[in-house]
Amino acid sequence: MRLGVLDVGSNTVHLLVVDAHEGARPLPAFSHKADMRLAAHLEDGDRLSEEGEGLLRDFVDDALQIAEDKGVEDLVAFATSAVRDAANGEAILARIRSDKAIDIRALSGEEEARLTFLAVRRWFGWSSGRLLVVDIGGGSLEIASGLDEEPDVAFSLPLGAGRLTRDWFSADPPPPDEVRRLRRHVRAEIARRVGDVARYGPPDHAVATSKTFKQLARIGGAAPTTDGPYQRRILASDALTEWADKLAAMPSAGRAELPGVSERRAPQLPAGAIVADAAMDLFELTELEVCPWALREGVILRRLDMITDRRAPDFVR
Repeated sequence: MRLGVLDVGSNTVHLLVVDAHEGARPLPAFSHKADMRLAAHLEDGDRLSEEGEGLLRDFVDDALQIAEDKGVEDLVAFATSAVRDAANGEAILARIRSDKAIDIRALSGEEEARLTFLAVRRWFGWSSGRLLVVDIGGGSLEIASGLDEEPDVAFSLPLGAGRLTRDWFSADPPPPDEVRRLRRHVRAEIARRVGDVARYGPPDHAVATSKTFKQLARIGGAAPTTDGPYQRRILASDALTEWADKLAAMPSAGRAELPGVSERRAPQLPAGAIVADAAMDLFELTELEVCPWALREGVILRRLDMITDRRAPDFVR
């Protein structure tokens, strides 16, 4: 069957259409996205503006039309940090649900972490043993660890690259004193949760997802995306530490000239590098392997599991 997933993120709103077959991996069939930066449309501190809501509603209209044109049989829609954290986020989603007849809801941070973990587990398989998964989004940082498809521990922290750039940096490149203050803040926030993960033991395989990690790995020498999803891509801690300092000292235009860095994400890359460097140091990781699957794929896999379970004969349910 053909499935669609509408991902309302803090930076990008993305419709992904996949062809799914029982027992097989979902194959991407079509992608439509917009760099909406909903988090930049917050006003009065924590309310999504009318303009932001209007942009989101227009995209939903487009997504519904595209889903129909592409023959989508089942459409799953969710929102993450920017809408979840907005004081009027649930009211906006309720209006869209009512007006557009689409069941869209905000995922909790823990749900994000668990669904991303599921995607990573399915990608790497059981032979990876205990997984530690780290994901840096625009609004939040998700961390999960476990031996099974459901992690033993999963949590979210408000340490997204876009959020931190807006809240902590006053210029581009950021002044050194602001970089130091952010570094202290990030490390203190992550350190409070290290024990929650460490109590289950060290990971056998540490994995990163998200555009931030993909860009940092590419800067550090990993293969480009044109080499395909099966190419092993590693982010080494020593290379990351070196680049975290360099990125903070560069202007956005300079960062955008680095391999794999897009112009629209270049402004938030220093904050993302600070978070990544802190996570690797505090969890004592020498390297992270980048996984091509993340939250969207986790949502698709969970939906497929539900459909497969309904179709299964009673004796295997």
